[in-house]
Amino acid sequence: MSKLLIISHTEHYKNTNGEIVGWGPTVTEINYLSQIFEKIYHAAPLHQGVAPKSSKSYISGIEYITLKPSGGKGIQKISIIRQIPYNLSQISKYSKQATIIQFRAPTGIGLYVLPWLKFINNTQYWVKYAGNWGAETMPLGNRLQRWWLKNMLSLDTKVTVNGIWVKDKTSIIPFENPCLTENDRIIGKQLITQKKLTAPYNFCFVGGLNDNKGVALIIDAFSKIKHANLGAVHIVGDGALKTELELIAKKINCTIIFHGYIDKTAINEIYKTCHFMILPSKSEGFPKVIGEAMNFGCVPIVSNVSCIGQYIQNNENGFLLNQITTEALIKSIIQSLNLEPEIFREYLQINHKLAQKFTYSYYLTRIQKELHTKSSNTN
Repeated sequence: MSKLLIISHTEHYKNTNGEIVGWGPTVTEINYLSQIFEKIYHAAPLHQGVAPKSSKSYISGIEYITLKPSGGKGIQKISIIRQIPYNLSQISKYSKQATIIQFRAPTGIGLYVLPWLKFINNTQYWVKYAGNWGAETMPLGNRLQRWWLKNMLSLDTKVTVNGIWVKDKTSIIPFENPCLTENDRIIGKQLITQKKLTAPYNFCFVGGLNDNKGVALIIDAFSKIKHANLGAVHIVGDGALKTELELIAKKINCTIIFHGYIDKTAINEIYKTCHFMILPSKSEGFPKVIGEAMNFGCVPIVSNVSCIGQYIQNNENGFLLNQITTEALIKSIIQSLNLEPEIFREYLQINHKLAQKFTYSYYLTRIQKELHTKSSNTN
């Protein structure tokens, strides 16, 4: 087994016990990667302030490496340049101890880390691109990094992306983001054999309460729907819009429950009680919550952005929003409320099978076979 250095923009904090913690989904993924690597170093920025509730600690065998935070809006972007010496010295030091590197793009530090990886670094590496690879419009920094990955890397340096993009060269490969354990799969299988489409039909949203995720659109849509089958709408997550949305929700004739941030076990319980999951995002890579919802028997009502339409086909295993408007969302919600129970069961079977691609075991197997071969053979 070899040693992996991960370079990312994942925010880290010190919790009240002085322990370094990072964003839960990323830390969970890295904890699983320790099954196939002898040692993992994770170089990422350490922020001041209170650790968010979504933070999680690492298991043994994973060493956190401090980078200085940089970037932001407007003039704050200058900090990207100011932190280059320290951050590259940290990355360079630990790259010498690693046998393979994973860089997570797009991020501000990518503007100098990607050239460093190609021209100065001597360690094998691959790039995990988490954004919408096929986006027609994106911020300048992201656009520059995508151009670099398409045009400046050798064929033996792999780039993993969300979805299949046929115009890309063979070194750019589709790779699903993991979010499911084997126990999740067992529970999900049991659940979909029992879950039936009986009124009232419950809906859920899981994600950040911000403009991009479209949660305000959800509340607006349900404020205009009256249907005998409509049950509760569960909003899971936190964000800048939470207080405003709670005030709006109190004024409409629909049961909308705000759960705030809750842990993964509690989120799974929400999935169990719901029939449909809604995510009308403006932009995405491929959200892990779609894979989770499919596994636990929630039919997706989702935006047709990025590669989402490669997994969810309209009126075949879910509902796709080709326009992100209140009217389009209402139409899909009404379709779901009128769905035949037999069709619902077919959707659940299709989606649970697809969700296997979002397991950690599937992810680790693909890394060993497709990305980790060279370094494995040299150790």
